[in-house]
Amino acid sequence: MELADQFSDKRILLTGVTGFIGRHLARRLAAHGAEVWGVSRRPVLEGGEEGVCYRNGNLSIIGTVEALFQEIRPDIVFHLASHVAGARGLELVQPTLQSNLVAAVNILCGAAGMESPPRVILAGSMEESDPKIDGVPSSPYAAAKSAATAYARMFADLYRLPVTIARIFMVYGPDQPDERKLVPYVIGSLLAGRAPSLTSGARAVDWIYIDDVVAGLLAMALAGGEGALRGSQVDLGTGRMTTVREVVERLSGIAEAVVEPTFGSLADRAREQECAADTARTEALIGWSSRVSLGDGLRRTFEWYRAGGA
Repeated sequence: MELADQFSDKRILLTGVTGFIGRHLARRLAAHGAEVWGVSRRPVLEGGEEGVCYRNGNLSIIGTVEALFQEIRPDIVFHLASHVAGARGLELVQPTLQSNLVAAVNILCGAAGMESPPRVILAGSMEESDPKIDGVPSSPYAAAKSAATAYARMFADLYRLPVTIARIFMVYGPDQPDERKLVPYVIGSLLAGRAPSLTSGARAVDWIYIDDVVAGLLAMALAGGEGALRGSQVDLGTGRMTTVREVVERLSGIAEAVVEPTFGSLADRAREQECAADTARTEALIGWSSRVSLGDGLRRTFEWYRAGGA
């Protein structure tokens, strides 16, 4: 059955609709004929994406979340809203607690409180602590994401909520709104003829192209019956590790840059995790695997920015 047939009668609640993954997912869902309701902390200007109904709200307020569920009555929830900041500063504890944990718990409560609870796809992160190692989160962001996953598993087991956690690895691609992130920052610097200032670049990461992530999220929403993936964590990555330095060097080659990136001008973050997605398990669970190679994805991304976002 075509995706359009499977989503055309579905009402979708999509949080974080103005974020990187959210805006790409909203476009794909709308193209497949879904009724998409997008929620953002910030007002959406200039009309937003075609085919998306927008709501503005603070998801860390339970009353706001309950009102959204009563109005929308979704069949599927994609909870992508997050305060994305991997730094280690004390000032990030409260923002990540509210935006990444409290908001997630409120979404789970809102879904579980429905007469017919929707299927929930909760965005997790590769930054979450690995209980097989020491289980200690490496940042406020990682701590909040790890705790949200624990709550999701509790809701799945105790309240039988059909919730699945998407453990998303390092996403890159066109139209990434936060230009401080590595790939858009490096591309922007190279296009402007500036040498990007970077860490040592030694960290190895599992990089995944945005279109593959969107396809993975859609596959998670459709896999098996309602309770097929209840409480499961599904890796969305390629299973292949590439250092930051190599990614930057590849972009420099694509750009035919005349400036040299300045590796080591910024300090490496402490306790950064290095892990690859378990792609065999993911394919067995949802029948999905990544399709876009790193080289092809970086080239597509660079060409999009060079064309001015067209």
